Amino acid sequence: MGISVVIADSSPVFVRGLIDVLHSAHTFEIVASCCDGMKSLQAIQDLCPNIALLDSSMPVVSGIEILATVSSERCPTRILLTATVEEWEAIAARSIGARGVIPKDVQPEALVRALRQVAAGARLPLDAFRVARRSNRSSSVSYHAEDLFTMLTGREREIANLVSQGLSNKEIGRRLELTAGTIKVHLHNIFAKLAINNRSALTALAVHHRHKIPHGSG
Repeated sequence: MGISVVIADSSPVFVRGLIDVLHSAHTFEIVASCCDGMKSLQAIQDLCPNIALLDSSMPVVSGIEILATVSSERCPTRILLTATVEEWEAIAARSIGARGVIPKDVQPEALVRALRQVAAGARLPLDAFRVARRSNRSSSVSYHAEDLFTMLTGREREIANLVSQGLSNKEIGRRLELTAGTIKVHLHNIFAKLAINNRSALTALAVHHRHKIPHGSG
């Protein structure tokens, strides 16, 4: 059995395209496809798929509203939102609880890779799409550390560097004159941006790309 997915978009043509892309990947089982927000919410509640790929701006009930409902119900389905280029910035800012926001002009192979990452437990770094777009590359998601580290703030890069040296949150806090709680918040943001979930993964990335992590704070 593959990764179960509910697809919802106000455009039947776009839904058909998503179905074709995911079927060709031989990894996914599309358990429902909808062009209506209410039907897609019902499908999520009834079928509890691994992933729901939702149009952020469907009429009547949008993907953003479905996200809020699913989050409040503590449903385990991982929500990904899709948005047009024009909508992307605004939607990204309102996507608390989503596993990522994917531009609708994303390349098929990038979409498949993103869904596999989310199914494995990752949270997509929202800025990865923006980095790709600004550098005039295709709108694919880049998971290369050298790209992702550019999205960290100076303070986050400094903390990543100290984590890679084996320092605890308390030790990092003393070094930077911050509370351990503040360091924990920074680490949460770093993990989300890099689509990782532990210090070991961060250390491996930081050590491999040490020259990308300046010591100055931001």
